[in-house]
Parts: sequence; structure tokens; C-alpha cells
Amino acid sequence: MSGRQTSLAVALVFGAVVSVQCGSAIATELFDRLGPEGSVFLRSALGGAVFLLLCRPSARILRGPGFVEILKFAFVLFAMNSCFYAAIDTIPLGAAVTIEFVGPLGLAILGSRHRLDLLWAFLAAAGILLLSGGVQGDLGIGVLFALGSGLFWAAYIVQSAVVGAKFPGVEALAVAITISALFGAPLGIAEGGAELLDPKVILISLAVGILSTVIPYACEMEALRRISKAVFGILMSLQPAIAALVGLLLLSQGLSALEVFAIALVVVASAGALSTGTSPPPVND
Repeated sequence: MSGRQTSLAVALVFGAVVSVQCGSAIATELFDRLGPEGSVFLRSALGGAVFLLLCRPSARILRGPGFVEILKFAFVLFAMNSCFYAAIDTIPLGAAVTIEFVGPLGLAILGSRHRLDLLWAFLAAAGILLLSGGVQGDLGIGVLFALGSGLFWAAYIVQSAVVGAKFPGVEALAVAITISALFGAPLGIAEGGAELLDPKVILISLAVGILSTVIPYACEMEALRRISKAVFGILMSLQPAIAALVGLLLLSQGLSALEVFAIALVVVASAGALSTGTSPPPVND
């Protein structure tokens, strides 16, 4: 792989991370009115609509042999986002994202081709364990939701690579996001109710949909065409640091010294991955 392609993949991942965390911070403003499930549903519905308008996928994609993979992808998107929004409804954004990283971390360990990648992965694991140990009591349910989101995040990385290999461009992604909204419709409509029709709520949800869905998913799928899932997973450990910073700046969520140290361990692991992650991307896995 050329250095230019690797640099482009890193830039795509970084852009995705910043965008999705800003979108998550804005989404918390919707929880009092829509609840987590209502917020996920409206975000996915509007984000999917924007994607469909931009790429206008052919109806043939619904009848093709790869449509089963799109359905799997759609369910993973729904489950990952639902668990994550339930997590940040109870614990700080930075803590939720750091704990959620257990998913990409597991992929990094299972798919590593370099011994140093294992070192970075274990370093990130130490940070996650330190942080999750500091979230106790009534907030424990938030930790469980964050762990669940992490498992689906790992599935998302795998399925995104599969769909990206079978379908060029982002047409399949647009379809999957729209279908994920259908998976979330029953819970989302029940929880959001009439608030889903409020113009202000719709406008905020549209912004969240673009920041948390359209921009990051497109960037991540393109990045996964250029680097391996293992390297991608470790690079995504930038998420905790950026999430903590966004939580501090936009949500006034302060951090203890232990939380800062724990998140720093995960960030160091990501920096290490940049120096060793040169594996070629998987093909048709």
C-alpha cells in the first residue's frame, strides 16, 4: 500500500471521529424530548434520507445477491447506535466511548499481524479497565450499554468491510442506514411520540444525522477499503480522547485525573498503531 493511500485513510478516520462525536454531543439535547431510542430513530431516518438523495441508489440493489449482507449491516447499525445512545444517556460521553472501544480492541487482538499491535491493544485495554472501574453504582447500566455498543461496533467494522467489498461507492450504505431506521421505528416512535414531528427537533436531528451518520459512515467505509480492519480498529481509539474533549467543550463534562490517565493510555495505543499499522486491507472477507 502506498504512503499516500495510508495517509488518506488516516485523514478519513480522523474526520469521521470528530464528526461523530460532535453529533453525539448535539444528540444529548434530544434525549429529554425523544429519549435515546427516539433520537436514534429520527437521526437514522433523516440521515438515511439525505444519503438516498445524494447517491440515489438503483432499486436493483434490493434484489441483488448481496442484499442479505446489507440487511445484516442495517441491523448492526441499529443495535450499535441504540446501545450507544442508551449509554450516553447515563454516563459521560468520553467514558462511554472509551468503554465502547472494547469492540475494535478485540478485532485488533484477533486480526493483528504485528507483535507491536498487540502491545498497543493491551495498553488500550488497561485504559478501558481503569475507566470502567471508576463508573459504578447506578451508572453501571450505562457501562453495560457501552459494552454492548462496543460488541456491535466490532460487528460494524467487519460488516462495513464486507459490504464495501461487494458494492462500490456508498449506495449500499445509504440503503443500510435507511433500513436501520425501520428496525428502530417501533421503539423510536413509541418513545418519541408527537415530539418527533416538532420542527425544532427535526432540525436538530437532521444536523445529528449528517454529523453522526452521513459524514462518518462514508469516511469509514472509504478508509476500510484502504487499511485492514485491525489497523482501523486501533486507529479508532482516537475516539475516547476526542469524545472527552467534545464532552468538556460542548457538554461541560469534566474529567477526573484517573479518567484523563485512562483515556491517555488509549490515545497512546492509537499513536503506536500509526507507526506499525501497514497491513494491506482484507479482500472479500
